[in-house]
Amino acid sequence: MKQQNYENHSKIDPAFHVGIALLSLITLILTITFFVKNVGEETLISFLVLFIVLTMILIGVKLRTYALQVQDRVIRTEENFRYYRLTGDSLASALSLKQIIALRFAPDEEFPALVERTLSENLSPTDIKKAVQNWRADHHRV
Repeated sequence: MKQQNYENHSKIDPAFHVGIALLSLITLILTITFFVKNVGEETLISFLVLFIVLTMILIGVKLRTYALQVQDRVIRTEENFRYYRLTGDSLASALSLKQIIALRFAPDEEFPALVERTLSENLSPTDIKKAVQNWRADHHRV
């Protein structure tokens, strides 16, 4: 697997980001076209098709959101435990979830110091990721 770093750490899932998203967009465009052409003659079926497609797209978006929320909660718990294991303290409540998520890329050797620097300088998630010297890869993201 390719070495992960700041430049290449974002993850694209081809099945979701290309396949499902593209098919959803095409389906929505075709549905809107069908709706516009047929709403005067076939009002009920036009609305029904439009509502079904919108419902399916919203379900897909919500399912993706739920998976990302669970992943964020797991990351917060893992990083809090890792900080406790390394320092004997809990992570400060002043850290935002986005900062904690960015800190996960820091290896154990850099983690406590980077947490303290983040707290003292209020580093953004981007600045945190750029400050990591030896990237700790995360290949198991949703």
